[in-house]
Amino acid sequence: MPDFEMETRIGGRVAGVDEVGRGPLAGPVTAAAVVLDPDAIPDGLDDSKKLTARKREAVWDAILQTAEVSVAHASVSEIEELNILRASHLAMERAVAGLRMSPDHLLIDGTMLPRGFTLPATPVVRGDGRSLSIAAASIVAKICRDRIMVDLAQQHPGYGWETNMGYPSKSHRVALENLGVTPHHRRTFKPVHNILYQEKIVSR
Repeated sequence: MPDFEMETRIGGRVAGVDEVGRGPLAGPVTAAAVVLDPDAIPDGLDDSKKLTARKREAVWDAILQTAEVSVAHASVSEIEELNILRASHLAMERAVAGLRMSPDHLLIDGTMLPRGFTLPATPVVRGDGRSLSIAAASIVAKICRDRIMVDLAQQHPGYGWETNMGYPSKSHRVALENLGVTPHHRRTFKPVHNILYQEKIVSR
């Protein structure tokens, strides 16, 4: 279970930063930055992947009531232009910039620090399972991105985005073959690129 040990050791205003959405074939990549109140840490914080949807929603409400939160995105066009790693780092940079007050230190989930950060920062491998601040950021980012994909699913029915969230599930791949590519698909990702390439050959 994650704890608050790193935050306490560092001291000051520490923001946990995490992103979600590197693997999907469609939709933005979303990042969150969260500064927890040490005196009001919500119960049940954990890696978002380990929580049920209902539990995530309950903890999300508690996070919004007690913590400082900022959410940001990198668009599909930015993912295509920059590559998914750089786009996810861009979303993280935007999330940190959106905080009301600049943190004293950042705890970043992963092995690499976004190059746009000017604040002191520490990369934390599997950080959402080690740091409560990063766990909170993982929950916020997950819920925000899921809601975007549910909304996009209403605009583009048939791809199952309301359940697969744009990830390359079998049903999503089949729908991609049968229904084609939407403006929200990442054209530089291989399954999408291959379909576009096939269409190009057929249309010649």
